[in-house]
Amino acid sequence: MRLVLLTLFALTAGCTNFPEFDGAQSPGVSTAPWPRMVPMDGLVRAGTPVRTQPEMGEDLDSRAEALRRRAEALQGSVVDSTARDRMDGGVAFPEIPDA
Repeated sequence: MRLVLLTLFALTAGCTNFPEFDGAQSPGVSTAPWPRMVPMDGLVRAGTPVRTQPEMGEDLDSRAEALRRRAEALQGSVVDSTARDRMDGGVAFPEIPDA
């Protein structure tokens, strides 16, 4: 039944009218020149880029330490021992009387 509904939905989606995108262009786009091609050498610089400033070091160190403390706090058990014992006992299903 699910396969039939999924197939029906897919076939119905295939009958959708798509909007016209030709009118969505700004004026002058069709006559605009193509972008200029540039060599990759100018885009990729040699050397190691500087990602941080020296004065950012202390802030980053304190943030990293705070994240480590949070991660350490999350390593504990989610379920306490009382709940764990109750779950280990299993589920007791009610007796259903014979009719």
